[in-house]
Amino acid sequence: MAKQNTAKKHIVTSFHNLSAELQDAVKEKYPLGFTDAMMRVDKPNGDFFYAVPFETDEVSYLVKIDVKIDDHSQDDDDKDFYDDDIKGADDLQGEDDGAESADRSDDDVDI
Repeated sequence: MAKQNTAKKHIVTSFHNLSAELQDAVKEKYPLGFTDAMMRVDKPNGDFFYAVPFETDEVSYLVKIDVKIDDHSQDDDDKDFYDDDIKGADDLQGEDDGAESADRSDDDVDI
């Protein structure tokens, strides 16, 4: 008997809109999380969402996954985490021989 040519339905839906059984099946397919399988889907209006593929016998799903995007990462890069001025460094240089330290700049330090 010839195999019927039935096309699967293609559905785009949010993970939260899936039934509990389908949510469990998706979690079972991706036991280590969605990161490796996730893809970015661009919409015609310029928006986008992230989704993972999931298939059953009857339906091929594109399951939307909520992703938080870190908008403040560049602000964190601009922070100065280290204080370049070492408190008390000028006092330590002043303890050397007075005549010798007068000839040196502030950047010269004996090690």
